[in-house]
Amino acid sequence: MFGYVITNCEALTKEQQQRFRALYCGMCHTLHARYGNLGRFTLSYDMTFLAMVLSALYEPEETIEHERCLPHPRKPHEFVLSPAMEYAVDLNVALAYHKCADNWQDDHNPAFAAAKGLLSRAYRRACARQPEKCTAIQEWMDGIRDIERSSRAQIDPPVNLTGRMLGTLFAWKRDYWSEELRRMGDGLGRFIYFMDAYDDLEKDERHGKFNPLKSIRQQQNFEELCKDALTMMVADCADAFECLPIVRDADLIRNILYSGIWAKYNYIQSKREKSAKSSKAVSKGAQ
Repeated sequence: MFGYVITNCEALTKEQQQRFRALYCGMCHTLHARYGNLGRFTLSYDMTFLAMVLSALYEPEETIEHERCLPHPRKPHEFVLSPAMEYAVDLNVALAYHKCADNWQDDHNPAFAAAKGLLSRAYRRACARQPEKCTAIQEWMDGIRDIERSSRAQIDPPVNLTGRMLGTLFAWKRDYWSEELRRMGDGLGRFIYFMDAYDDLEKDERHGKFNPLKSIRQQQNFEELCKDALTMMVADCADAFECLPIVRDADLIRNILYSGIWAKYNYIQSKREKSAKSSKAVSKGAQ
């Protein structure tokens, strides 16, 4: 989706890094098996995280294999396969298709139109395999476009819409754990949308594009409001996760939820601090 659901590599052990790499490579392998080489280009950390959570919860039998591939041709590397990955890559392709379609509508860049066309066959296959989930994704995209066209400035409608969509995707099965998974996905989805709006705010202001944070940008406590909102959303997601009986990869999942997903926020803050210091230095020099 947006690429914010990543690990904090510096806080991982060597074994945890290898495990995550094996899961990520497994997603890549599964995309290739189900959608060909084109599918590999849609690979995302977000759906890798979903596959990891579902595999850890339901503990289906995993297959561990070794092979060379185009990105890593020098020596065989380990990768993990599980049924949860087959589900996750179907959603990965559907989300990638809609991302290309949305970018084409926003920017009218021919590259996005071409990518959408190339993914159309794979998208139809994903819809046939996961009709309910792909319908949820389509309704989410339609809802976001309606909000953008109406120019409604409030942040809550698109944030909540994204949360409901990702909550639906997290609820893999209709069973005892579906509601906690839905709650986990809802919190994460709200965080992802809010973080993306926060990340793009300055760029959207420069280019006159829709961004629901513009309406509160000038408030004196804007940064505090954003940090508090993001913290609350992550807390909702983490609270749901801690209610699940997950043992395998639990520390790896916690690394992402408690640290990794804040990487972009921390980068933005660091960048702004450097910019502010640079501006002060220029101002003093001018005096």
